[in-house]
Amino acid sequence: MDAILERSHALKQALVDFVLDAEGDLAKALETYAAGKLRTGNGNSTQQDLVIDSFITEGKVGEHSPLELFINSHPDLSQSDRDLISSWHRSFIGLFAIAQILPDGFELRNWLTDKYYLVKPNNPKTLQEISRLKEGEILLTRICPVTESDWTFFSNYTIMGKLGKPKLAVAIGNFKETYKNNLYSDAPDLLEEAWNSVVQYHQQFVEFFGTDEITLPGYQLNKKIAEFQEIITEKYLAATGIDTSKPIAEMAQEAGIGEEEIKAAVEEMGADANVASQILKNNGNNKMVMPKVDLPNELRKAEQVTAISHPRWGQMFLPTYSKIKSILSTEDWQNIEGAQKLIRYYLEDKSINAFIWYRLAQEYPNTLENVLQTVLQRSDFRLNSDLDALLQEFHKPLEPDLPEIASVPLHLHNLFQAAVAEVHKSKPQNKGQKKPAKGFK
Repeated sequence: MDAILERSHALKQALVDFVLDAEGDLAKALETYAAGKLRTGNGNSTQQDLVIDSFITEGKVGEHSPLELFINSHPDLSQSDRDLISSWHRSFIGLFAIAQILPDGFELRNWLTDKYYLVKPNNPKTLQEISRLKEGEILLTRICPVTESDWTFFSNYTIMGKLGKPKLAVAIGNFKETYKNNLYSDAPDLLEEAWNSVVQYHQQFVEFFGTDEITLPGYQLNKKIAEFQEIITEKYLAATGIDTSKPIAEMAQEAGIGEEEIKAAVEEMGADANVASQILKNNGNNKMVMPKVDLPNELRKAEQVTAISHPRWGQMFLPTYSKIKSILSTEDWQNIEGAQKLIRYYLEDKSINAFIWYRLAQEYPNTLENVLQTVLQRSDFRLNSDLDALLQEFHKPLEPDLPEIASVPLHLHNLFQAAVAEVHKSKPQNKGQKKPAKGFK
Protein backbone atom coordinates (compact mmCIF):
# COMPACT_ATOMS: atom_id res chain seq x y z
CA MET A 1 0.00 0.00 0.00
CA ASP A 2 1.31 3.43 -0.93
CA ALA A 3 2.78 5.48 1.90
CA ILE A 4 0.46 8.40 1.14
CA LEU A 5 -2.57 6.11 1.53
CA GLU A 6 -1.36 4.91 4.92
CA ARG A 7 -0.65 8.51 5.92
CA SER A 8 -4.13 9.57 4.85
CA HIS A 9 -5.62 6.95 7.17
CA ALA A 10 -3.55 8.14 10.15
CA LEU A 11 -4.42 11.79 9.50
CA LYS A 12 -8.12 10.98 9.14
CA GLN A 13 -8.16 9.19 12.50
CA ALA A 14 -6.34 12.13 14.10
CA LEU A 15 -8.91 14.51 12.58
CA VAL A 16 -11.86 12.56 13.99
CA ASP A 17 -10.26 12.47 17.45
CA PHE A 18 -9.53 16.20 17.24
CA VAL A 19 -13.15 17.03 16.45
CA LEU A 20 -14.77 14.61 18.94
CA ASP A 21 -12.44 15.62 21.78
CA ALA A 22 -12.89 19.34 21.14
CA GLU A 23 -14.52 21.79 23.50
CA GLY A 24 -15.83 25.32 23.09
CA ASP A 25 -16.84 26.69 19.69
CA LEU A 26 -15.80 23.58 17.73
CA ALA A 27 -17.88 21.30 19.96
CA LYS A 28 -20.90 23.62 19.72
CA ALA A 29 -20.57 23.83 15.93
CA LEU A 30 -20.49 20.03 15.64
CA GLU A 31 -23.52 19.66 17.91
CA THR A 32 -25.54 22.19 15.90
CA TYR A 33 -24.46 20.70 12.58
CA ALA A 34 -25.25 17.12 13.66
CA ALA A 35 -28.66 18.09 15.08
CA GLY A 36 -29.69 19.56 11.73
CA LYS A 37 -28.38 16.65 9.66
CA LEU A 38 -29.61 13.77 11.82
CA ARG A 39 -33.13 15.22 11.89
CA THR A 40 -33.66 13.99 8.32
CA GLY A 41 -32.18 10.50 8.71
CA ASN A 42 -32.51 7.37 10.82
CA GLY A 43 -29.62 8.29 13.11
CA ASN A 44 -27.84 4.91 12.96
CA SER A 45 -24.10 4.64 13.59
CA THR A 46 -23.21 4.69 9.89
CA GLN A 47 -25.15 7.90 9.33
CA GLN A 48 -23.65 9.43 12.47
CA ASP A 49 -20.17 8.70 11.12
CA LEU A 50 -21.11 10.23 7.76
CA VAL A 51 -22.39 13.36 9.52
CA ILE A 52 -19.15 13.73 11.49
CA ASP A 53 -17.12 13.26 8.32
CA SER A 54 -19.20 15.79 6.41
CA PHE A 55 -18.78 18.27 9.27
CA ILE A 56 -15.01 17.79 9.14
CA THR A 57 -14.86 18.63 5.44
CA GLU A 58 -17.86 20.96 4.97
CA GLY A 59 -18.61 22.45 8.39
CA LYS A 60 -17.72 25.90 9.66
CA VAL A 61 -16.54 27.18 13.04
CA GLY A 62 -16.79 30.92 12.63
CA GLU A 63 -14.81 31.70 9.49
CA HIS A 64 -12.77 28.50 9.52
CA SER A 65 -13.36 24.89 8.59
CA PRO A 66 -12.48 22.03 10.99
CA LEU A 67 -9.74 21.03 8.54
CA GLU A 68 -8.18 24.49 8.84
CA LEU A 69 -8.46 24.43 12.63
CA PHE A 70 -6.73 21.05 12.73
CA ILE A 71 -3.86 22.29 10.56
CA ASN A 72 -3.48 25.43 12.64
CA SER A 73 -3.46 23.39 15.86
CA HIS A 74 -0.66 21.11 14.64
CA PRO A 75 2.31 23.27 13.62
CA ASP A 76 4.52 20.17 13.42
CA LEU A 77 2.69 18.89 10.33
CA SER A 78 4.80 18.63 7.19
CA GLN A 79 3.87 20.67 4.14
CA SER A 80 2.79 17.51 2.33
CA ASP A 81 0.45 16.64 5.23
CA ARG A 82 -0.99 20.15 5.15
CA ASP A 83 -1.57 19.95 1.40
CA LEU A 84 -3.20 16.52 1.73
CA ILE A 85 -5.57 17.65 4.49
CA SER A 86 -6.46 20.85 2.63
CA SER A 87 -7.35 18.80 -0.45
CA TRP A 88 -10.05 17.08 1.59
CA HIS A 89 -12.25 20.13 1.19
CA ARG A 90 -12.97 18.42 -2.16
CA SER A 91 -14.26 15.33 -0.38
CA PHE A 92 -17.86 14.44 -1.22
CA ILE A 93 -20.54 11.83 -0.56
CA GLY A 94 -22.19 9.95 -3.38
CA LEU A 95 -23.89 6.80 -4.62
CA PHE A 96 -21.17 4.89 -6.41
CA ALA A 97 -21.41 1.89 -8.71
CA ILE A 98 -18.40 -0.41 -8.87
CA ALA A 99 -17.47 -0.07 -12.53
CA GLN A 100 -14.29 -2.14 -12.36
CA ILE A 101 -12.38 -4.10 -9.73
CA LEU A 102 -8.64 -3.42 -9.77
CA PRO A 103 -5.81 -5.21 -7.93
CA ASP A 104 -5.50 -2.37 -5.41
CA GLY A 105 -8.93 -0.76 -5.50
CA PHE A 106 -11.84 0.16 -7.73
CA GLU A 107 -13.00 2.32 -10.53
CA LEU A 108 -16.19 3.85 -9.11
CA ARG A 109 -18.92 5.66 -11.00
CA ASN A 110 -20.75 8.42 -9.15
CA TRP A 111 -24.33 7.83 -10.24
CA LEU A 112 -25.37 11.39 -9.43
CA THR A 113 -22.97 13.00 -11.91
CA ASP A 114 -21.76 10.12 -14.12
CA LYS A 115 -18.13 10.81 -13.16
CA TYR A 116 -15.55 8.07 -12.59
CA TYR A 117 -12.93 7.80 -9.82
CA LEU A 118 -9.98 5.53 -9.07
CA VAL A 119 -10.53 4.72 -5.37
CA LYS A 120 -8.05 2.77 -3.23
CA PRO A 121 -8.44 1.63 0.39
CA ASN A 122 -6.05 3.27 2.86
CA ASN A 123 -5.89 0.59 5.56
CA PRO A 124 -5.54 -3.24 5.70
CA LYS A 125 -9.02 -3.76 7.22
CA THR A 126 -10.78 -2.02 4.34
CA LEU A 127 -8.49 -3.74 1.82
CA GLN A 128 -9.61 -7.12 3.17
CA GLU A 129 -13.28 -6.13 3.28
CA ILE A 130 -13.43 -4.93 -0.32
CA SER A 131 -12.31 -8.34 -1.59
CA ARG A 132 -15.94 -9.44 -1.17
CA LEU A 133 -17.37 -6.66 -3.34
CA LYS A 134 -18.46 -7.28 -6.92
CA GLU A 135 -18.78 -5.22 -10.07
CA GLY A 136 -22.13 -3.50 -10.39
CA GLU A 137 -22.75 -3.20 -6.66
CA ILE A 138 -23.80 0.18 -5.29
CA LEU A 139 -21.96 1.86 -2.41
CA LEU A 140 -23.02 4.85 -0.34
CA THR A 141 -19.86 6.51 0.91
CA ARG A 142 -17.68 9.62 1.03
CA ILE A 143 -14.41 9.71 -0.88
CA CYS A 144 -11.49 12.14 -0.76
CA PRO A 145 -8.44 12.80 -2.94
CA VAL A 146 -4.95 11.58 -2.04
CA THR A 147 -3.16 12.47 -5.29
CA GLU A 148 -4.09 14.14 -8.56
CA SER A 149 -5.53 10.86 -9.87
CA ASP A 150 -6.20 8.66 -6.83
CA TRP A 151 -8.93 8.83 -4.20
CA THR A 152 -9.64 6.88 -1.04
CA PHE A 153 -12.58 6.14 1.25
CA PHE A 154 -13.02 9.01 3.70
CA SER A 155 -15.93 7.23 5.41
CA ASN A 156 -17.14 3.70 5.93
CA TYR A 157 -19.24 2.52 3.02
CA THR A 158 -22.75 1.06 3.00
CA ILE A 159 -23.19 -1.81 0.55
CA MET A 160 -26.54 -1.56 -1.22
CA GLY A 161 -25.91 -4.51 -3.51
CA LYS A 162 -26.72 -4.78 -7.19
CA LEU A 163 -29.84 -2.74 -7.84
CA GLY A 164 -32.22 -2.98 -10.76
CA LYS A 165 -33.36 0.24 -12.35
CA PRO A 166 -36.48 0.71 -10.16
CA LYS A 167 -34.58 0.16 -6.90
CA LEU A 168 -31.68 2.30 -8.10
CA ALA A 169 -34.10 5.12 -8.93
CA VAL A 170 -35.55 4.85 -5.42
CA ALA A 171 -32.06 4.85 -3.88
CA ILE A 172 -31.18 8.01 -5.82
CA GLY A 173 -34.45 9.59 -4.70
CA ASN A 174 -33.63 8.73 -1.08
CA PHE A 175 -30.14 10.18 -1.51
CA LYS A 176 -31.65 13.34 -2.97
CA GLU A 177 -33.95 13.66 0.05
CA THR A 178 -31.27 12.95 2.68
CA TYR A 179 -28.28 14.73 1.12
CA LYS A 180 -29.94 17.69 -0.57
CA ASN A 181 -26.75 19.75 -0.65
CA ASN A 182 -24.60 16.97 -2.06
CA LEU A 183 -26.37 16.12 -5.30
CA TYR A 184 -23.72 17.48 -7.64
CA SER A 185 -20.81 18.06 -5.24
CA ASP A 186 -18.24 16.99 -7.81
CA ALA A 187 -19.93 18.73 -10.76
CA PRO A 188 -20.43 22.46 -10.09
CA ASP A 189 -21.32 22.96 -13.75
CA LEU A 190 -24.34 20.66 -13.39
CA LEU A 191 -25.37 22.43 -10.19
CA GLU A 192 -25.14 25.83 -11.84
CA GLU A 193 -27.12 24.61 -14.83
CA ALA A 194 -29.79 23.16 -12.55
CA TRP A 195 -30.20 26.44 -10.65
CA ASN A 196 -30.31 28.38 -13.93
CA SER A 197 -33.11 26.11 -15.13
CA VAL A 198 -35.20 27.17 -12.10
CA VAL A 199 -34.78 30.81 -13.09
CA GLN A 200 -35.74 30.02 -16.68
CA TYR A 201 -38.77 28.03 -15.55
CA HIS A 202 -39.94 30.96 -13.42
CA GLN A 203 -39.54 33.40 -16.30
CA GLN A 204 -41.56 31.13 -18.58
CA PHE A 205 -44.20 30.67 -15.87
CA VAL A 206 -44.68 34.43 -15.53
CA GLU A 207 -44.69 34.84 -19.31
CA PHE A 208 -47.38 32.18 -19.72
CA PHE A 209 -49.66 33.05 -16.78
CA GLY A 210 -48.93 36.78 -16.67
CA THR A 211 -48.16 36.56 -12.94
CA ASP A 212 -46.14 34.52 -10.46
CA GLU A 213 -49.29 33.41 -8.62
CA ILE A 214 -52.48 31.90 -10.03
CA THR A 215 -55.47 30.25 -8.34
CA LEU A 216 -57.83 27.91 -10.20
CA PRO A 217 -59.95 24.84 -9.54
CA GLY A 218 -57.65 21.83 -9.45
CA TYR A 219 -58.82 20.29 -12.72
CA GLN A 220 -58.48 23.62 -14.56
CA LEU A 221 -55.03 24.28 -13.15
CA ASN A 222 -53.96 20.80 -14.22
CA LYS A 223 -55.00 21.59 -17.80
CA LYS A 224 -53.21 24.93 -17.76
CA ILE A 225 -50.04 23.34 -16.36
CA ALA A 226 -50.21 20.75 -19.16
CA GLU A 227 -50.51 23.53 -21.75
CA PHE A 228 -47.62 25.35 -20.10
CA GLN A 229 -45.55 22.16 -20.16
CA GLU A 230 -46.16 21.75 -23.90
CA ILE A 231 -44.94 25.28 -24.59
CA ILE A 232 -41.80 24.72 -22.52
CA THR A 233 -41.24 21.45 -24.36
CA GLU A 234 -41.55 23.16 -27.74
CA LYS A 235 -38.97 25.74 -26.70
CA TYR A 236 -36.66 23.06 -25.35
CA LEU A 237 -36.86 20.98 -28.51
CA ALA A 238 -36.35 24.05 -30.67
CA ALA A 239 -33.20 24.77 -28.68
CA THR A 240 -31.96 21.23 -29.38
CA GLY A 241 -32.54 21.69 -33.10
CA ILE A 242 -35.32 19.08 -33.32
CA ASP A 243 -38.04 19.65 -35.91
CA THR A 244 -41.27 19.22 -33.92
CA SER A 245 -43.40 19.33 -37.09
CA LYS A 246 -42.19 15.88 -38.15
CA PRO A 247 -44.50 12.89 -37.53
CA ILE A 248 -43.53 10.18 -35.06
CA ALA A 249 -42.63 7.65 -37.75
CA GLU A 250 -40.14 9.98 -39.42
CA MET A 251 -38.54 10.94 -36.10
CA ALA A 252 -38.32 7.27 -35.08
CA GLN A 253 -36.55 6.44 -38.33
CA GLU A 254 -34.04 9.24 -37.84
CA ALA A 255 -33.47 8.21 -34.22
CA GLY A 256 -32.93 4.59 -35.22
CA ILE A 257 -35.70 3.30 -32.94
CA GLY A 258 -39.13 1.79 -33.40
CA GLU A 259 -42.29 3.86 -33.60
CA GLU A 260 -43.89 1.59 -30.98
CA GLU A 261 -40.99 2.28 -28.65
CA ILE A 262 -41.67 6.01 -28.89
CA LYS A 263 -45.38 5.47 -28.28
CA ALA A 264 -44.60 3.30 -25.23
CA ALA A 265 -42.32 6.01 -23.88
CA VAL A 266 -45.06 8.58 -24.42
CA GLU A 267 -47.45 6.46 -22.38
CA GLU A 268 -44.95 6.01 -19.56
CA MET A 269 -43.83 9.62 -19.43
CA GLY A 270 -47.21 11.19 -19.91
CA ALA A 271 -45.40 13.46 -22.33
CA ASP A 272 -45.66 14.66 -25.90
CA ALA A 273 -44.35 12.17 -28.47
CA ASN A 274 -41.64 14.60 -29.50
CA VAL A 275 -40.27 14.70 -25.95
CA ALA A 276 -40.11 10.92 -25.83
CA SER A 277 -38.30 10.69 -29.14
CA GLN A 278 -35.81 13.32 -28.05
CA ILE A 279 -35.03 11.40 -24.87
CA LEU A 280 -34.67 8.11 -26.73
CA LYS A 281 -32.60 9.64 -29.46
CA ASN A 282 -30.25 11.20 -26.90
CA ASN A 283 -28.06 13.00 -29.38
CA GLY A 284 -25.79 14.29 -26.63
CA ASN A 285 -26.41 17.97 -27.28
CA ASN A 286 -27.80 18.54 -23.78
CA LYS A 287 -26.48 17.35 -20.44
CA MET A 288 -29.64 18.29 -18.54
CA VAL A 289 -33.34 17.58 -19.04
CA MET A 290 -36.32 19.35 -17.49
CA PRO A 291 -38.46 16.97 -15.42
CA LYS A 292 -42.16 16.62 -16.14
CA VAL A 293 -44.36 18.80 -13.92
CA ASP A 294 -47.40 16.92 -12.67
CA LEU A 295 -50.25 18.04 -10.46
CA PRO A 296 -50.87 15.24 -7.91
CA ASN A 297 -54.26 13.53 -8.11
CA GLU A 298 -55.48 14.94 -4.80
CA LEU A 299 -54.81 18.48 -6.05
CA ARG A 300 -56.55 17.87 -9.35
CA LYS A 301 -59.72 17.21 -7.37
CA ALA A 302 -59.28 20.23 -5.05
CA GLU A 303 -61.81 23.05 -5.17
CA GLN A 304 -59.01 25.61 -5.48
CA VAL A 305 -55.26 25.31 -5.92
CA THR A 306 -52.77 28.16 -5.98
CA ALA A 307 -49.61 27.77 -8.06
CA ILE A 308 -46.74 30.07 -7.07
CA SER A 309 -43.42 30.38 -8.86
CA HIS A 310 -40.13 31.82 -7.64
CA PRO A 311 -36.72 31.98 -9.39
CA ARG A 312 -34.99 30.20 -6.48
CA TRP A 313 -37.66 28.48 -4.40
CA GLY A 314 -39.20 26.93 -7.50
CA GLN A 315 -42.85 26.05 -7.91
CA MET A 316 -45.39 25.42 -5.15
CA PHE A 317 -48.95 24.07 -5.34
CA LEU A 318 -51.08 25.06 -2.35
CA PRO A 319 -54.77 24.05 -2.01
CA THR A 320 -55.20 26.17 1.15
CA TYR A 321 -53.45 29.38 0.12
CA SER A 322 -56.69 31.20 -0.69
CA LYS A 323 -58.05 30.32 2.74
CA ILE A 324 -54.92 31.50 4.57
CA LYS A 325 -55.07 34.78 2.65
CA SER A 326 -58.73 35.09 3.61
CA ILE A 327 -57.81 34.57 7.26
CA LEU A 328 -55.10 37.21 7.12
CA SER A 329 -57.32 39.74 5.36
CA THR A 330 -60.07 39.51 7.99
CA GLU A 331 -60.00 41.44 11.27
CA ASP A 332 -62.11 38.90 13.18
CA TRP A 333 -60.10 36.00 11.76
CA GLN A 334 -60.68 33.91 14.90
CA ASN A 335 -64.31 33.47 13.84
CA ILE A 336 -63.21 31.62 10.70
CA GLU A 337 -63.58 27.88 11.23
CA GLY A 338 -60.24 26.05 11.36
CA ALA A 339 -58.17 29.25 11.27
CA GLN A 340 -55.78 28.37 14.10
CA LYS A 341 -55.44 24.80 12.85
CA LEU A 342 -54.46 26.03 9.39
CA ILE A 343 -51.89 28.47 10.80
CA ARG A 344 -50.42 25.60 12.81
CA TYR A 345 -50.32 23.47 9.66
CA TYR A 346 -48.40 26.19 7.81
CA LEU A 347 -45.87 26.25 10.64
CA GLU A 348 -45.46 22.52 11.09
CA ASP A 349 -45.76 21.02 7.62
CA LYS A 350 -42.48 20.86 5.71
CA SER A 351 -44.24 21.51 2.39
CA ILE A 352 -44.82 25.14 3.48
CA ASN A 353 -41.41 26.71 3.04
CA ALA A 354 -39.93 29.95 4.34
CA PHE A 355 -40.66 31.77 1.08
CA ILE A 356 -44.43 31.31 1.59
CA TRP A 357 -44.11 32.87 5.03
CA TYR A 358 -42.04 35.77 3.69
CA ARG A 359 -44.66 36.31 1.00
CA LEU A 360 -47.50 36.38 3.53
CA ALA A 361 -45.49 38.64 5.83
CA GLN A 362 -44.96 41.14 3.04
CA GLU A 363 -48.63 41.19 2.05
CA TYR A 364 -50.25 41.01 5.51
CA PRO A 365 -47.63 42.24 8.03
CA ASN A 366 -49.97 43.53 10.73
CA THR A 367 -52.53 40.74 10.66
CA LEU A 368 -49.90 38.00 10.45
CA GLU A 369 -48.10 39.37 13.49
CA ASN A 370 -51.35 39.44 15.45
CA VAL A 371 -52.32 35.94 14.31
CA LEU A 372 -48.97 34.48 15.34
CA GLN A 373 -49.07 36.24 18.70
CA THR A 374 -52.45 34.61 19.35
CA VAL A 375 -51.78 31.14 17.96
CA LEU A 376 -48.37 30.84 19.65
CA GLN A 377 -49.47 32.69 22.79
CA ARG A 378 -46.47 34.99 22.47
CA SER A 379 -47.65 38.54 22.99
CA ASP A 380 -44.13 39.89 22.51
CA PHE A 381 -43.68 38.28 19.05
CA ARG A 382 -42.56 40.80 16.42
CA LEU A 383 -42.72 39.83 12.77
CA ASN A 384 -39.82 42.02 11.66
CA SER A 385 -37.33 40.67 14.19
CA ASP A 386 -38.65 37.22 15.15
CA LEU A 387 -39.93 35.57 11.96
CA ASP A 388 -36.64 33.97 10.91
CA ALA A 389 -36.10 32.50 14.37
CA LEU A 390 -39.66 31.16 14.36
CA LEU A 391 -39.18 29.48 10.98
CA GLN A 392 -35.97 27.87 12.18
CA GLU A 393 -37.74 26.72 15.35
CA PHE A 394 -40.13 24.82 13.09
CA HIS A 395 -37.23 23.43 11.02
CA LYS A 396 -37.83 25.53 7.93
CA PRO A 397 -34.59 26.34 6.05
CA LEU A 398 -34.19 30.06 5.36
CA GLU A 399 -32.46 29.30 2.05
CA PRO A 400 -33.91 27.04 -0.66
CA ASP A 401 -32.72 23.58 -1.57
CA LEU A 402 -32.56 22.83 -5.28
CA PRO A 403 -36.26 22.70 -6.28
CA GLU A 404 -37.98 19.69 -7.82
CA ILE A 405 -38.53 21.58 -11.08
CA ALA A 406 -34.78 21.97 -11.65
CA SER A 407 -33.39 20.21 -14.69
CA VAL A 408 -31.64 16.92 -13.99
CA PRO A 409 -28.69 15.22 -15.72
CA LEU A 410 -29.80 13.30 -18.79
CA HIS A 411 -28.50 9.95 -17.51
CA LEU A 412 -30.62 10.25 -14.35
CA HIS A 413 -33.69 11.30 -16.30
CA ASN A 414 -33.29 8.30 -18.60
CA LEU A 415 -32.74 5.97 -15.63
CA PHE A 416 -35.93 7.09 -13.95
CA GLN A 417 -38.01 6.80 -17.11
CA ALA A 418 -36.61 3.30 -17.71
CA ALA A 419 -37.44 2.39 -14.10
CA VAL A 420 -41.05 3.55 -14.53
CA ALA A 421 -41.36 1.54 -17.75
CA GLU A 422 -39.90 -1.56 -16.08
CA VAL A 423 -42.31 -1.35 -13.15
CA HIS A 424 -45.22 -0.81 -15.53
CA LYS A 425 -44.33 -3.85 -17.64
CA SER A 426 -44.05 -6.05 -14.57
CA LYS A 427 -47.57 -5.11 -13.44
CA PRO A 428 -49.77 -5.11 -16.58
CA GLN A 429 -52.88 -5.78 -14.51
CA ASN A 430 -52.46 -2.44 -12.74
CA LYS A 431 -52.19 -0.36 -15.88
CA GLY A 432 -53.13 3.23 -15.21
CA GLN A 433 -52.74 2.88 -11.43
CA LYS A 434 -49.24 4.04 -10.79
CA LYS A 435 -47.98 4.56 -7.29
CA PRO A 436 -45.79 7.58 -6.63
CA ALA A 437 -42.09 6.75 -6.68
CA LYS A 438 -39.09 8.52 -5.34
CA GLY A 439 -36.51 9.66 -7.84
CA PHE A 440 -36.03 12.27 -10.52
CA LYS A 441 -39.30 12.84 -12.36
